[in-house]
Amino acid sequence: MTSVAATVLPVKRSGVGHWMRTYRAMLRWQFTDMRLLLPMTVLVQLLSGVGLVIGFGLLIPDMTERLALFLSTGAVVVSLVIVGVIMGPQLIAQQKSAGSYDFMWSLPVPRSAASAAWVTLNASIAIPGMLGALVAAILRYDVAFDVTLMVVPAVGLTLLTGTLLGYALAHGIPKPDITQLISQLLIFVIFGFAPVSYPIENLPGWLATVNEFFPFYPMANVVRDSLTDGIAVNVGRSYLVLSIWAVLASVISAAVLRRRK
Repeated sequence: MTSVAATVLPVKRSGVGHWMRTYRAMLRWQFTDMRLLLPMTVLVQLLSGVGLVIGFGLLIPDMTERLALFLSTGAVVVSLVIVGVIMGPQLIAQQKSAGSYDFMWSLPVPRSAASAAWVTLNASIAIPGMLGALVAAILRYDVAFDVTLMVVPAVGLTLLTGTLLGYALAHGIPKPDITQLISQLLIFVIFGFAPVSYPIENLPGWLATVNEFFPFYPMANVVRDSLTDGIAVNVGRSYLVLSIWAVLASVISAAVLRRRK
């Protein structure tokens, strides 16, 4: 009788199939980790988008159509950006404090798959707030949006860049309390000094020039171009600036996470 030795084939840990499996696994992990906070977070984002639109109207009683478009699209952009740039770093800071951060990044999964799962989670939180802001603007100001197919790359690049910026901030700064302080400072910058909800020409010349090279005004400009007609300018440059920021944030995040191996 002849015995045949069993050969154990190694599990393939590379290629598109492995990446997709680990992406789905990390996505489930992220949603499970957020299972208690996720419904409330989505609700808060939805109410924030609606509240921004209505609140702006209370501050400016004599609302023109052009100003209504600026304020409405600005609320849309804030809804998209605040999750990745503000809320995302705070969630990662909480993971660091709770100890789950080190466990997650010790798992044998591609860093890019884990990062893609994080971007997907942020998108699922941000998009309801964006849609709520659009509906509230239509009902409150009776504005007519001129939606084009460019809304897909505009919203996608805005979400991606904002999430990657917050990602780089959260992973690049080792102390969670400093991360939270910087994220709070960014709220002040977005609402106070970035022309997201008002025309850039309202700013002093030097500050307008600075904003053209920082990410928040380009985010507003590309989204505004995809939702309106004639009020966005130099859109191509805004796409270029956003792309550069997205690549820069990706490189920083990759460098930080690579050191954790």
